Amino acid sequence: MSNLSLIVGLGNPGSEYAQTRHNAGFWFVERLAEQYGISLKNDPKFFGISGRGKIEGQDVRLLLPTTFMNLSGKSVVPFAKFYNIAPEAILIAHDELDMNPGVIRLKTGGGHGGHNGLRDIVPHIGSNFHRLRIGIGHPGSKDRVSGHVLGKAPSSEQNLMDDAIHHALARTKMLVNGEIQQAMNQINAYKPN
Repeated sequence: MSNLSLIVGLGNPGSEYAQTRHNAGFWFVERLAEQYGISLKNDPKFFGISGRGKIEGQDVRLLLPTTFMNLSGKSVVPFAKFYNIAPEAILIAHDELDMNPGVIRLKTGGGHGGHNGLRDIVPHIGSNFHRLRIGIGHPGSKDRVSGHVLGKAPSSEQNLMDDAIHHALARTKMLVNGEIQQAMNQINAYKPN
């Protein structure tokens, strides 16, 4: 299994979206950067905010696209190509409607599952990358999805999501060292308190 060289968090740019559920991928990467002292800087060439540093001895790049969710590929695709990063060396963290807050899953491959950020990436790099899916819950009806993902979670749900992200962050060493199956077993076994 190849080591990870790029970890991407999906979300929407701007302070008005910072605390919204759709930004769960951003939260993961921002905490990762904080944990390992990696500074994230504006990277206009790739329509994003990026950083590079050592994570558990591995040279890893971090990327937060600033294109808005449904145009995430405009940032991720050229960035991965420019740095010659294969899909199997990429982890993309994103929010997941079909899982409750507090549920977190790591998976490799698969379709976009209706996620607009992934929908804009998969056609260009294929689906052979890893995904960290952070549960945000479903509002129950299709026409309420937009308001739900762009809304702020109540603190009870936010705490569940934060705990799940914290659990995944504790598995960073396995992730970056390419021990994906081991990381998957531990992350996917997580049960919210």
